[in-house]
Amino acid sequence: MFKKPSVRDKENQRDQKETTNANAGEGAAAPVQLSAKNPLVDGKAGFGTLVKKVAPLSTTAKSNVPLKSTKIRDSVQIKKEHKEPANTKTQFKEISNNATEKKEKTLNTDGDAKKAAIKIEKKDKKLWTLSNFDIGRPLGRGKFGNVYLAREKESKFVVALKVLFKQQINECKVEHQVRREIEIQSHLRHPNILRLYGYFHDEARIYLILEYAPNGTLFKALQEQPLKRFEECQSAIYIRSLASALQYLHGRDVIHRDIKPENLLLGHKGDLKIADFGWSVHEPNSLRTTLCGTLDYLPPEMVQGKPHTKNVDLWSLGVLCYELLIGKAPFLATAYDDTYKRIIKLDYKLADHVSKAAAHFISKLLVVNPEQRLPLDKVMMHPWIIAHTQ
Repeated sequence: MFKKPSVRDKENQRDQKETTNANAGEGAAAPVQLSAKNPLVDGKAGFGTLVKKVAPLSTTAKSNVPLKSTKIRDSVQIKKEHKEPANTKTQFKEISNNATEKKEKTLNTDGDAKKAAIKIEKKDKKLWTLSNFDIGRPLGRGKFGNVYLAREKESKFVVALKVLFKQQINECKVEHQVRREIEIQSHLRHPNILRLYGYFHDEARIYLILEYAPNGTLFKALQEQPLKRFEECQSAIYIRSLASALQYLHGRDVIHRDIKPENLLLGHKGDLKIADFGWSVHEPNSLRTTLCGTLDYLPPEMVQGKPHTKNVDLWSLGVLCYELLIGKAPFLATAYDDTYKRIIKLDYKLADHVSKAAAHFISKLLVVNPEQRLPLDKVMMHPWIIAHTQ
């Protein structure tokens, strides 16, 4: 049987030694994620439920987490903890009595929306609390919490409020990883990257104020297609948008490491946005060794336990392009051992309906040698991309 690589997160252990002594008790991050397309344990892996009673984080949650780069570190500010009154309960209100998904997709599209977003983002001196928001319907659920539609009361600006439960974060020993995710995403400004406007926390939860993407995930959109796949023109538009966002990230020494349809959202105009920076890392001039991300999208160097660089995102770009055109990941197999083998052997086949230009594009990204993968500037200048986007 093919040997499964170790999922011990050595890089988090290394990073913790460089933070304050208060972080010494933090452990390794969660192992490689398993998509619903290739589960190792069961279909519910990676999801949890609401918890009514949760324990507070230690006081280290109030502190800044040092990063190796002053580019991010110098401007990171984590707000002081506040307590809600003991008799206060979260009220889940409907944002509109006649709220429908169709109406939600037109929110934040007027001329004042940009001003409201800037106002929310610059609200540093006044502490955010849950009472600043009207809470609407749930948008999604994850292992560490849930995401809700919300509206900031003063500006009427609609956001997605991601609520993370501190107990789950502590139990899974990923406090350091969560803080790193917040620090990285809060400094990113690109039209194809989901904005993190702000964040705050109380005794039980951490709240992330995120840009609202009303059209849901790219995975959902893919499943809604008649043939469970996109036409080449639409696929090329998505890939170019993603390549532009990745070029922005890599230029700031950020590696995403978990590009997949489930982590890509669609704005009100259908524009693609990278979300979920849980596995992202800010690491200039350094090799990484963590086995992380989602099984179907792992590059050969990760599968084999070798050090990796930003070029892992290029591999994921190729896998995504394949999935958008075919409807499934290229190395998908019934058993994870078989998936690992197919990745290492570069064992994939293209369908007859895929054009030669698209096939050539994919072949330039799905390359075993990371240094030989098509760089992002050439990705956006590839004939297949240009033919469908200009």
